[in-house]
Amino acid sequence: MDTSSSSEQRRKRKRVGRPYYNYYSQAHYFSLRSFVLCLSFLVFLLFLSSDRFPLGPASFHPVLKASTLLSSATSSSILDSFNSNNNNRFLPILVNDRVLFPDHVLLIVSNQVLRAQDLDCVYYRKFNGSDDEVVKARPALSAEQYGAFRSIVRCPVPEANYSGVVDLRRRVGDVAESDWSLRVRSNQSSQTVYSWEKVVYEAVLDGDTAVLFVKGLKLKPHRRSDPTRFRCHFGFGNWGGEHEGFVLTTEAVTAAQEVVRCLLPRSIKNMPERAQGISVTVSHYSSRAQVHEQPIGSVAKIYGPKAEEVRRDKRKYELCVCTMVWNQAQALREWIKYHAWLGVERWFIYDNNSDDGIEEVIKELENYNVSRQSWPWIKAQEAGFSHCALKARDECNWVGFFDVDEFFYFPYGFRHLKGKGLPGHNYLKSMVANFSSSKTIAEIRTECHSFGPSGLSSPPEQGVTVGYTCRLQSAERHKSIVRPDMLDSSLLNVVHHFLLREGFRHLNVIERRAVINHYKYQVWDTFKAKFYRRVATYVVDWQKDQNKGSKDRAPGLGTEAIEPPNWQLRFCEVWDTGLRDFVLAYLADPVTGSLPWQRSLL
Repeated sequence: MDTSSSSEQRRKRKRVGRPYYNYYSQAHYFSLRSFVLCLSFLVFLLFLSSDRFPLGPASFHPVLKASTLLSSATSSSILDSFNSNNNNRFLPILVNDRVLFPDHVLLIVSNQVLRAQDLDCVYYRKFNGSDDEVVKARPALSAEQYGAFRSIVRCPVPEANYSGVVDLRRRVGDVAESDWSLRVRSNQSSQTVYSWEKVVYEAVLDGDTAVLFVKGLKLKPHRRSDPTRFRCHFGFGNWGGEHEGFVLTTEAVTAAQEVVRCLLPRSIKNMPERAQGISVTVSHYSSRAQVHEQPIGSVAKIYGPKAEEVRRDKRKYELCVCTMVWNQAQALREWIKYHAWLGVERWFIYDNNSDDGIEEVIKELENYNVSRQSWPWIKAQEAGFSHCALKARDECNWVGFFDVDEFFYFPYGFRHLKGKGLPGHNYLKSMVANFSSSKTIAEIRTECHSFGPSGLSSPPEQGVTVGYTCRLQSAERHKSIVRPDMLDSSLLNVVHHFLLREGFRHLNVIERRAVINHYKYQVWDTFKAKFYRRVATYVVDWQKDQNKGSKDRAPGLGTEAIEPPNWQLRFCEVWDTGLRDFVLAYLADPVTGSLPWQRSLL
């Protein structure tokens, strides 16, 4: 009886104590929230009202809502600082934005060191007429830094009857966050989930304009569109959700495919370094009615340059290369080391959600001036190249846009040595440098020869340049090296070549001078990866029963990754050993015969 009475008293104390704890914790949190709201409001008013930031002709529509300010970059950084000083392993991670893709949910958080193995994705079951309830946690798929100011985490797609509002919590051993902290997290963070079918996903400051990257505009491909149909909006807010925030509206000056360029509000243009984390979006505009539609949902933010980020060395590289990859890490060594011999000085690798250890390979190649840009936006290669053209413009005189299975080859130059040195050394850089001072040439186009499996059934040990030696007779397509200063302001590009500014033109290199060996049809185990995803926006994935006659597809293949008969003998019309002979003669180690990119040398 004494034991029963003691247990009953403990239960009473527990019931009495819990409400007090919840009340105290929530009161403390909302006191902090009130402070953050007031501070954010004052900061933004100072930003707008300062004499150094006149509003000018841009329209201004103030709308004050508490949760809008909480989602701003300013309040996020304050909350993150508070969390770091209060044992943040037991507090939820503030999720600023979410984008739902077909195979995962992308969570965007303020910049911090995150490891996927330390994170759980938290899912809520939907209940009609009631609050969300935490019901399941699953390990995060991946986590990484995205740009200089944000991080991204990929989570599995929610199961049926679960909300798309996926949250994050840290996992420290067997210790999990309390249900109370997760519920506060659910109430205070952004609750909007943007569909990848329609969202503003990236933005870049460029002079007195902002360049926005937008999914879902449905503009006609391969051509410029009328920019007067669009307006851009700047401020603090969750665009496309229930809040508008503070809004400055400007006109669009160019529009093409997924890229819209708009004028900056005068307040941002006059002091761009203060534009840190300002949200930006776009809307359709009717010139006849002089009204714009509801802005498109946006996860894009603009960040002004910081003093420490300005390049001290103003000299430009003569030749740079930009490419986009998905699970092609093993091809990078040969591709980069070979083209570095030809004179490429700087590399921009746009990584489209690879999970094959690409970070380690790029770290291994750091002496070659290689940088990796996370590009989590699937089927957005053309937009990624536009983004890269902006990024490379201040560093490079010329930028080549070609894939990691494409290799420049100089049929005449490799066989006729002129002057001192070895054949081929800096040939590509020398070729483009001849036109760096041209008043008219802004793009150099080189034709591609497509090589087949060449009788092989397994990947060649010495690399593609040595292993694949049989190709189709006629050239297919071309790839381009461009002067980024001379591109059209729309940044329109199609199949690796860009629209140029008025008054500039391209130059076609004759095949005898230079050609690209495109190792397109490799052994089946390598080639079949093309079935699973294509990175280009306007190229249909091969699993879809559409556009089967496209040059992007392999002739005669269906929609399933099933190896056809005699695959190793296909696409073989001309034996071409020119590049193989050059590589073995001049790049192989004279003692071991090993090539620079073979792993045995690492």
